[in-house]
Amino acid sequence: MTEKPVYSIVVPVYNEASCLHELYRRMVEVMERTAEPWELVLVNDGSVDESPNIIRELANQDPRVRPVMFARNFGHQIAVTAGLDYSRGDAVVIIDADLQDPPEVILDLIEKWKEGYEVVYAVRAEREGESFFKKFTASLFYRLIARITDVDIPMDAGDFRLMDRKVVNVLNTMREHHRFLRGMSAWVGFRQTGVLYRRAPRFAGETKYPLRKMLRLALTAITGFSYFPLQLATYLGFFAAGLAILAIPVVIILRAIQAQAFFGQATTLIAVLFLGGVQLICLGILGEYIGRIYDEAKGRPLYIVSESPEDFEKNTKS
Repeated sequence: MTEKPVYSIVVPVYNEASCLHELYRRMVEVMERTAEPWELVLVNDGSVDESPNIIRELANQDPRVRPVMFARNFGHQIAVTAGLDYSRGDAVVIIDADLQDPPEVILDLIEKWKEGYEVVYAVRAEREGESFFKKFTASLFYRLIARITDVDIPMDAGDFRLMDRKVVNVLNTMREHHRFLRGMSAWVGFRQTGVLYRRAPRFAGETKYPLRKMLRLALTAITGFSYFPLQLATYLGFFAAGLAILAIPVVIILRAIQAQAFFGQATTLIAVLFLGGVQLICLGILGEYIGRIYDEAKGRPLYIVSESPEDFEKNTKS
C-alpha cells in the first residue's frame, strides 16, 4: 500500500499509445522535484490501440500509476470526471496525454497552490502547432461564452489546471451528464488565479478534438451555463412578428394603388419559408435543452469501469 499522495495527476487517455511512455518519463522527472508523494491516475477512455496495455505495464512498474479502465468510450470530459473520482491527493492536476500541455508547468501551478489559491488554471499565452482556423474559433468561443454567461470562465484556459481537494470534492457532487469542466470549476468559486504558459505541438498522434467534437463541447458549454439560446428563440419570434406587423400597412397601400408588388405565389412562399425556418430554429433550441433534461432524468451512471485501481492491485497480487 503506497502512502497517501499529496498530488494526483489525472490524465484522460484515448488512443495515445505513442505518447504514454514519454508522458510517464516527463511526469516522473517533474514530480520527483516536489519531494512529496504523488500518483498518476491514467483513465483509459475505451482506447482501441495499445494504450490499455501500456497503462497496465506502467502500473506494474510503478505503484504510483493507478489505472482506470472504461468499459467503452465515454468521452474526454467524463474520463476527467472519473479521474477526479479516483484521485486521492490534496491537490489534483488535470492534464492531457498528448504533451501539448508541458508537465513542467505543473510546478508553477503547485507554487500558486502553496500561496493559498484553490484553483490554478493554465492560460495559453502561445499555441504552437495549431492552425489559424483553430486559434480563431477557440478565441471566438471564449469571447462568446464570456458574453452570454454569468460565469467568469477564464479566457484561453483549457482543462489543464490544479484544484484543491475541497474544490474536487464539490465537483464530485455535480453529476450532470453534459459536462464542461472548465466552466464547472469556475462556477464553484473559491480563490482562483492563472499561470501563463506556452502550449507545445502534439508529441505524436492526431488530435482527439476535431471540429465536430469542438462544436459539441461548445454547445454543451452554452446550454450548460446560459439561457441565451432560449432567449434568442424569443427574439426571433418578436422579430418575425414585427416584420409581419410592418408589412401589413405596406401591403394594404400597395394593393390600394394597384401596384404589382406582393402579388402571386412567390411572396407567399417566401413568407411561409421564413416563418417556418424561425419556428424550426426555435424548436431545435428547445429540443437541445429538453434532450439534456431527458438525459439527466434517466439517472444512468456517468461511466462504467471495467477495471479500477483496486481491481488491478488484486489481480497483480493474485
